[in-house]
Amino acid sequence: MAMAATIPYYTVEEMECFPRDGHRYELLDGVLLVTPAPSYAHQAVATVLAMKLALEVQGRGIARVLAPGAVAVPPRTQLEPDVLVVPLRFALNSQWQDITEHWLAVEILSRSSRMYDREFKRDAYLQLGVREVWLVDLADRSVEVSRLPGASKTVRDTLAWQVPAHDLEVQIQLAEVFAGLE
Repeated sequence: MAMAATIPYYTVEEMECFPRDGHRYELLDGVLLVTPAPSYAHQAVATVLAMKLALEVQGRGIARVLAPGAVAVPPRTQLEPDVLVVPLRFALNSQWQDITEHWLAVEILSRSSRMYDREFKRDAYLQLGVREVWLVDLADRSVEVSRLPGASKTVRDTLAWQVPAHDLEVQIQLAEVFAGLE
């Protein structure tokens, strides 16, 4: 008779002791997700998106744009989106778990993270209260926009994000975001 494999479960506190080896360590309900360091293209696109968002919302004193950020719900969940937008009302010395409102989480899909991001993390972010999630596909040069678990729409030209509680729509041209990708 074969023995069933057991999956180890971790806490956010235990994860803090993991090595700083370039891998990204995340927890989803105690299950460890490990992905390699992001690629150059991955980081370049994340930086462009973060800069464009920051110009619109951070420059106006509305929100803070973090790249990467963390959505933490201890003891067993901490996810790290490539870009995270939160209201400006949280002090700079806040701990990740003290930030209780998340407006936008952006994940850049890669070969190593594509399945986790689409199948697990997108809906987890939404269930944790993130208002909108963008999954950026470098190969397809598109963005999947989700506001509800299990639902998304694919954008290929202009992203339009309505900033929560503000009369501001941020528009981002995807041709500018993906410029230089071969």
